[in-house]
Amino acid sequence: MGRPFDTIAFAASPTEEAQQAAEELRAIYGSVEQEEADIIVALGGDGFMLQTLHQTMNSGKRVYGMNRGSVGFLMNRYSTVGLRERVSKAVENAFRPLEMATTDADGRQFSALAINEVYLFRQSYQAAKLQISVDGRIRLEELICDGVLLATPAGSTAYNLSAHGPILPLEAPLLALTPVSPFRPRRWRGALLPNRVTVEIDILEAEKRPVNAVADHVEVKSVVKVRIAESEEMTARILSDPDYSWADRILAEQFSN
Repeated sequence: MGRPFDTIAFAASPTEEAQQAAEELRAIYGSVEQEEADIIVALGGDGFMLQTLHQTMNSGKRVYGMNRGSVGFLMNRYSTVGLRERVSKAVENAFRPLEMATTDADGRQFSALAINEVYLFRQSYQAAKLQISVDGRIRLEELICDGVLLATPAGSTAYNLSAHGPILPLEAPLLALTPVSPFRPRRWRGALLPNRVTVEIDILEAEKRPVNAVADHVEVKSVVKVRIAESEEMTARILSDPDYSWADRILAEQFSN
């Protein structure tokens, strides 16, 4: 049985391919403003999907993506045929993003949300020197590295995988804490953490070894402390075709070359 809905809005990345697709689909299916829509159809790549999910968080609107970009891991296959039927039968995943709270070298505080990951990376030729605490207890006194990231299951196949972090099933109540080019301790390869913990990262020798922090596409420069926890209030909702579901794609990545 399909999921009922009435109205669709099309959102497209600025690329010519995505804009042409949006024009074609609006001509076939009609369109309303995003504020009035039950479903947002996002046309572009993974970056545009993340942007759309951020914009629609906690709105109750569901996002159905079709690939008109380069990678498209988060997107469904593009087709102009049977769109309403595809959306009606789509599998829904609702998930909570990470909340990043930072303090910079001037004492200013900033917060942002991350659907994929929060990552810290060195700003100069000097390696970063970090101290990592979990739920108020220091777990790593000193990590010397290019950076470190905390990834959600949704983001575990993105930068986390490139840094040799573990792939997490979408339903797993876990977060992946993964170092980037660790120098000391040389053999530390990261940790799997329950998704209810709070991770705090203190930047040691921050003036000598400046570090930036990023939550998805939001960057904060010269941080001295970063606090990360799963949001208790915010929710994003994404739809995927049942024969190509997001959970299946993540599982398939564990068996790919």
